[in-house]
Amino acid sequence: MQYREVDATREFLLRLETGADWRTEIEEFADLEDIDAAWFQAMGAVQDAEVWFYDQDDTEYQSVRFDEPLEVAACVGNVADLGGERFAHTHAVLSRPSGQSLAGHLNAATVFAGEVYLRAFEEPLTRDHDETTDLDLWL
Repeated sequence: MQYREVDATREFLLRLETGADWRTEIEEFADLEDIDAAWFQAMGAVQDAEVWFYDQDDTEYQSVRFDEPLEVAACVGNVADLGGERFAHTHAVLSRPSGQSLAGHLNAATVFAGEVYLRAFEEPLTRDHDETTDLDLWL
């Protein structure tokens, strides 16, 4: 197990722009505010979504695309450095009008409406390749 104590330095509330990409909006905000590490929670709705599922046997992401309006029932993630860029690692639970839930790593989604609470940390987070999982995990 790896762990560290972090000091929260700033807290923000964001309203994502309709028509923008959900994850890109968070990354651009982190760039704007010079945030190298953060944790966030969000909710809202998207016009479409690309969700990834990590196949642990093949050690590859499988992509599933949903070209339909979906509710963002829950969204959680963090901001860290990945290869010199700020990366918003984002997971979401999305729902259809029927109540059926879809969940996974939210790679991309077109914002209809989005509200984000983001808490920035003083200590940076950096992602690097982990040989065991073949994932980019924070150190």
